[in-house]
Amino acid sequence: MMLSKSNPDEIQSFVSDASYLPGGFASRVIFPESAAQVAEVLASATREGTPVTVSGAGTGTVAGRVPFGGYVLATDRLNKIKNIVKDEAGGRAVVEAGVVLADFQRLLEPEALLYPPDPTERSCFLGGNIATNASGARTFKYGPTRNYVERLRIALATGDLIDLRRGELRADARGRIEIPLQSGRTIEARLPSYRMPQVRKHASGYYVAPSMDVLDLFIGSEGTLGVVVEAELRLLPKPHGLLSGVVFFASNESLLGFVADARSASLKTRQYQQSGVVEEWNLRQSPSIDARALEYFDSESLSFLRQKYEAVPAGSAGAVFFEQETTSGTEDLLMTEWLARLERHQALADESWFATTEQDQEKLRDFRHQLPVLMNEWFARYKQRKVSTDMAVPDEEFAGMLSFYDDTLRASDLKYTIFGHIGDNHVHVNILPRDDAEAAKAWEIYMQFVRRAVKVGGTISAEHGIGKLKREYLREMYGEGDLREMAALKRAFDPAGILGRGNIFSKDLLS
Repeated sequence: MMLSKSNPDEIQSFVSDASYLPGGFASRVIFPESAAQVAEVLASATREGTPVTVSGAGTGTVAGRVPFGGYVLATDRLNKIKNIVKDEAGGRAVVEAGVVLADFQRLLEPEALLYPPDPTERSCFLGGNIATNASGARTFKYGPTRNYVERLRIALATGDLIDLRRGELRADARGRIEIPLQSGRTIEARLPSYRMPQVRKHASGYYVAPSMDVLDLFIGSEGTLGVVVEAELRLLPKPHGLLSGVVFFASNESLLGFVADARSASLKTRQYQQSGVVEEWNLRQSPSIDARALEYFDSESLSFLRQKYEAVPAGSAGAVFFEQETTSGTEDLLMTEWLARLERHQALADESWFATTEQDQEKLRDFRHQLPVLMNEWFARYKQRKVSTDMAVPDEEFAGMLSFYDDTLRASDLKYTIFGHIGDNHVHVNILPRDDAEAAKAWEIYMQFVRRAVKVGGTISAEHGIGKLKREYLREMYGEGDLREMAALKRAFDPAGILGRGNIFSKDLLS
């Protein structure tokens, strides 16, 4: 018999998440322990017309886990790592949805294996990572979660269970998909006709591409099409070594020049590697700059960080955190390559920090992760909800977008920080209101940023998804027709509209 809780005191922690959206409530929280039990809960809810909100670890920031009625389906007890297998390319692992990312990565360490997706909050569940196509600092080199999902077992709202393996089922040239079910029924649906923005990170609505793999439709769908219960994940060999640094700059122009240089060199290295002419590339330029991460801190972020890190140079216009994988034979040469670029772009090299040992690298990662902690402390102190952007734009538009952020915020007199994944033109603007009047002003500015990102061909959410908090902003990115095509696709999988009610779609789109 499945564990079920309905006492308000016992379920309170399951009706909120890191968005801090208040008012969540549910009639009960159910804890299935198998795919069959998940399917049973969903089939019953569909018959009753009862909403079901899927609960992972609660680390999401867009209120996807906050229910307003119905059941919460908690994946906590779907927590088995079924196997880890090494092979010539790295390896594979079969995991259930409730496995904690940090636990999984810890188990891979002694096997010398790497699971590249690295969201900042590592207490998240792998099922939630798949549902949101999670990404992080290493996404610059390795791409998001999607790149490492080889198979999914999914429970549909109707109670059907499906297994999808990469490469086995594709949409046709006209965007139609057909999924045969064990019951003999077939799900028939059509993909939305919109085109994805030309950015490297995008988490705003359903993924679509010509003749796409149907597996990819569920990755990043935020639990609105089905519930991931099990996944087979691709693993890579763990890198031999790592060079990392936090590099400070006296001017934004120098910093942006360095980032553009490092990004261009890294992307060029990967083009050669993917083209199969690695030996020719190595003869002409060895070793090759190939940043694993490029992260940005503006001057306001550094001011916050000085509370805990007195060594941050005074007067710095900004900083970049970078990582580069090495071997024992390339470490010194790569350090020389990076130092040459830093000199070329007038970095404050003597005041910057570098690390090659695991202990020192951990200190730099702690520095990078400390800023979100300080931001959360600020919001708690002033009892204000987080106003944080998650937009990404094409390469050629980033410098202009960053200037737009800075100019708009300086004119507003609001306190703010800008930091994040500059390698992918994806930085987080945290506006820090101290009272309700400033909060109202912050949300007005947020809308200006949304419209600017859309205007230059970007995305309104690059990694956090839409959930409940951003669904109205989705209308700025897609037209009414696009949204209705997305809603029609959802209805094909969830005819009673029970899954993730309120996430991505407003009520009028599903009625």
